[in-house]
Amino acid sequence: MERHRIRHITKYIYPAPVTDSANQIMLYPVNDARQTVKHHELAITGRPAVEAFADYYGNTVGTFSIIRPHHELVIDSTVEVEVEPTAPPADDGRASAQWEALKAVQGTSPYLDFLFQDRCASREEILAEVTRIAAPGVTPLGAVLGLADFVNASLAYRKGVTSVESSTDEVWNLKAGVCQDFAHLLLLMLRMAGIPARYVSGYVCPKNHEMRGEGATHAWAEAFIPGCGWLGIDPTNNSIVSDRHVRLAFGRSFADCTPVKGTYRGTGEHTLNVSVRIESGPTGSAPPVYSTEVRREEPSSNSYRKFLEFQQQQQQQ
Repeated sequence: MERHRIRHITKYIYPAPVTDSANQIMLYPVNDARQTVKHHELAITGRPAVEAFADYYGNTVGTFSIIRPHHELVIDSTVEVEVEPTAPPADDGRASAQWEALKAVQGTSPYLDFLFQDRCASREEILAEVTRIAAPGVTPLGAVLGLADFVNASLAYRKGVTSVESSTDEVWNLKAGVCQDFAHLLLLMLRMAGIPARYVSGYVCPKNHEMRGEGATHAWAEAFIPGCGWLGIDPTNNSIVSDRHVRLAFGRSFADCTPVKGTYRGTGEHTLNVSVRIESGPTGSAPPVYSTEVRREEPSSNSYRKFLEFQQQQQQQ
């Protein structure tokens, strides 16, 4: 069992006072048999009342409003969780029976939602890879691991070339992105194979800087495998999710799991700062600390412009 202490601060700074700020947060760690929340504290500018409710998928969602004029909004979330180790998945090798079991659940809840595929101009190219990897005789677990390996090998982990609005087509053509992009591409490929798959938001807590996405919010996928259940798979690190992954929420895509989003009345310009500090290990020890800070000025450049800039950088190398 691993214990993690995480502090996640989101700060919006406005050049002029804004009012009527209405916000939604999904910063509540999942509390289940695999993950136990020991402590969770929220501190928000102005101390507004936060109303919490469970969404369609069972995630805890908080909402709050700040009516008075303000120059900044700070959302400070501190959590302490214990995560159980993940047992290696078992595979009985009966590929045909397992694929038939997947077909039997495809039109039922909750699996139907996690088979939806967005329109994609690169569909035929991507489907060809899915067909090659999930070939006849390969079990669903083998397909999941093979597709995750393909995504990991095909995409370069590169910050700043995509945004939360980037489509799978953009990521496929760019062949680069961050954890969210790795997860979205894997989700599409799993669903093309007929395997229900859901997007997961959370944190990854490494020991020795050995994982990509450390010290920040992270994203991965969970695939439904007959006889195994929902298996977490992290394509960014090409690994099965372990006790170093802390789950916040799951859904069909990032849009269902956005950690912080909202609207307000006032200037369209703002600066966003996000920092995440992670400590792992027994309480009272001196564990390593991982921290990162993202600073973004709005409005940001669009994804196509970033794609062109990235191409130019590649040509210059």
